[in-house]
Amino acid sequence: VQLQASGGGLVQAGGSLRLSCAASGRTASAYAMGWFRQAPGKEREFVATISWNGGTTHYADSVKGRLTISRDNAKNTVYLQMNSLKPEDTAVYYCAVGRSAYGSDQATAYTYWGQGTQVTVSS
Repeated sequence: VQLQASGGGLVQAGGSLRLSCAASGRTASAYAMGWFRQAPGKEREFVATISWNGGTTHYADSVKGRLTISRDNAKNTVYLQMNSLKPEDTAVYYCAVGRSAYGSDQATAYTYWGQGTQVTVSS
């Protein structure tokens, strides 16, 4: 599975972005998908995950109420709608395909990773 993330960019605090991650080479519809992020000098951290059918989602406490994960299995794509962005959201955002139908906040639960897309939030 190849994952192509897009939609990152520079936005002012309080603004919005929508990240997309398209899977190709093999369908990801039977597997959970997730978003992680890595800020400069920090370890990669969990952001959000969604189950294979979109019925279950889970978020990091730091993004609850501001970021929303969704998926369109017909398009083999997962999205991350990011609202009310803060400077501390600045990071490279990575999408990933899970090893099972239901996601996890652990990076080891994911098997395929995209190349990342940069999100920069200015104050």
